[in-house]
Amino acid sequence: MLTATQPQIVNEINYSAIKEKQRTTWGSGDYGRIGVTLQITGEQMCESLDVKSGESVLDVAAGNGNATLAAARRFCHVVSTDYVETLLEQSKLRAEAEGLEIDYQFADAEALPFADDTFDNVVSTFGVMFAPNQVQSAAELIRVCKPNGKIGLVNWTPEGFVGQLFKLIGSYVAPPVGVKSPALWGTRTFIDEQFEPHASEITYRVKEFNFRFCSPQHWIDLFRTYYGPVHKAFAALDEQQAANLESDIHQLIGRFNRSQGEAIVVPSEYLEIVVQKR
Repeated sequence: MLTATQPQIVNEINYSAIKEKQRTTWGSGDYGRIGVTLQITGEQMCESLDVKSGESVLDVAAGNGNATLAAARRFCHVVSTDYVETLLEQSKLRAEAEGLEIDYQFADAEALPFADDTFDNVVSTFGVMFAPNQVQSAAELIRVCKPNGKIGLVNWTPEGFVGQLFKLIGSYVAPPVGVKSPALWGTRTFIDEQFEPHASEITYRVKEFNFRFCSPQHWIDLFRTYYGPVHKAFAALDEQQAANLESDIHQLIGRFNRSQGEAIVVPSEYLEIVVQKR
């Protein structure tokens, strides 16, 4: 018990410093080389949301634009945001190639620069789940969505391949102190806690995305080169540790791989969520 002369010590999390490191991480490598392979998840999300042409859509932590482009292809008015400028530039190039008109804005998922009740639809595919202040970022999604609007999320589950990959990486490179696992966004418990008080309905669908690569080594080489969190993890390790991590990833791929040949098909479970705001 504290006495009158013993001050209570509060360990505050420096989210600004954490986000700056995250920006560096996601800006390293070339995420777009990996991100484009996930395009189908953005398309499926727009179908699950049942977006209508002419509706407004905000894509939060949009990365290289999978959900952004999917909504624009359905003739929605899309605002695409991220706090990594190089990823927004990649998305712009994709949109220009298709002749799509999209409003791109640099923005932090934890402090969105939009008024309350602005958008018909607010979406994020494998994006907002990585914001360190999870409660704040969830509150921002709710705030900018119109009453009776929809929030659509696609998040890796803790049990799936990518969730287990991040758990494995965390055993080699410790995450920032006080920051909870992004895979919490792939659980019904977390989503219910954040969104149920503001929702008339929440729909959950457990789905799988199949990573299709030429071999386990092909997957490792591309992710080690282009996928920021894996790229940075290997860079932080010495030669022996890096070799151990590579061996462990090989085993993880082997555990999930459902292909019998040299080419791999690795299903990774994710949770697709549609929140109907009150």
